[in-house]
Amino acid sequence: MDALLIAGVIVALIAVFTVMRAVRIVPQARARNVERLGRYQRTLKPGLNLVIPYIDRVHPVIDLREQVVSFKPQPVITEDNLVVEIDTVLYFQVTDPRAAFYEIANFLQAVEQLTVTTLRNVVGSMDLEKTLTSRDAINSQLRGVLDEATGKWGLRVNRVEIKAIDPPQSIKDAMQKQMRAERDKRAAILGAEGQRQSQILTAEGDKQAAVLRAEGNRSAAILQAEGQSRAIDEVFQAVHRNDPDPKLLAYQYLQMLPQLAQGSGSTFWMIPSEVTSALQGVSRAFSEVLPLSPATREKSSDDMASKAANDAAQAAEAAAEAVADAAKADSVDVTDPSRHRQTEHYR
Repeated sequence: MDALLIAGVIVALIAVFTVMRAVRIVPQARARNVERLGRYQRTLKPGLNLVIPYIDRVHPVIDLREQVVSFKPQPVITEDNLVVEIDTVLYFQVTDPRAAFYEIANFLQAVEQLTVTTLRNVVGSMDLEKTLTSRDAINSQLRGVLDEATGKWGLRVNRVEIKAIDPPQSIKDAMQKQMRAERDKRAAILGAEGQRQSQILTAEGDKQAAVLRAEGNRSAAILQAEGQSRAIDEVFQAVHRNDPDPKLLAYQYLQMLPQLAQGSGSTFWMIPSEVTSALQGVSRAFSEVLPLSPATREKSSDDMASKAANDAAQAAEAAAEAVADAAKADSVDVTDPSRHRQTEHYR
């Protein structure tokens, strides 16, 4: 009984192990190749699959999703004999599990080596400046070459991107100096343009200010001339309207004589003969007693009348003396030095 029990347990275990080897579950977006007696039989699809145990051999899972592989930086020589380090990233996808497994031993290593050789061929035909500014062109050429070469391997290269292009340190320093010089140049040009524009605007402002100032001065001169013209006209009209007598004119004439003598450039001045007649008119004006108005007669007294008479007499005497002095000055010869002394004495 014990032997039969043990044999039954062994058979059960073998049956369970056989069933387990006959049932294979493949995840989504995965694939597994099956060989029967050493020959490719089929590719298992995602889901539950049945195989013949001990006869069919199921290979490891192949990922059908898009994969990203980053290769380490590779030294590449440019056309102008400069060594640059280029780091690339490859995006590919397995489209045929059978070809990816049987056509190439290690498709990842094959893709990496193919990328490096293609990159050296592409970059080798460019100089450094073109290499740094033509990443899109390099990516397109790499993608075309890789997609064509890996098609028979059951792979599809979707994208190839260059992560970094590192030139030598000396070239980096030279590029930084060049970039700094270009920026300084642009800054100097912008500063000169700004200064030029500022000077132009300042000149325009000064021009407009000068024009406005000139227009203001012209308007002020015109208004002042008009004011003087109106003032002269008003004075002329007032003189003619009030009809002044010769006494007032003679008095005004005498008031202007001291102002004539106050000039800084006049060393001597001549008294015209008309001064005599003017002084005589003034003397008669102060000698005559003007008639008083009724209001003045009511407010004034006899003392006020006598005081006015005395003041008139004194004014008449002063006028007479001025007439005499003027007559003497008029009779003196112009070439006589004593006349100059008398003139200076009057001043």
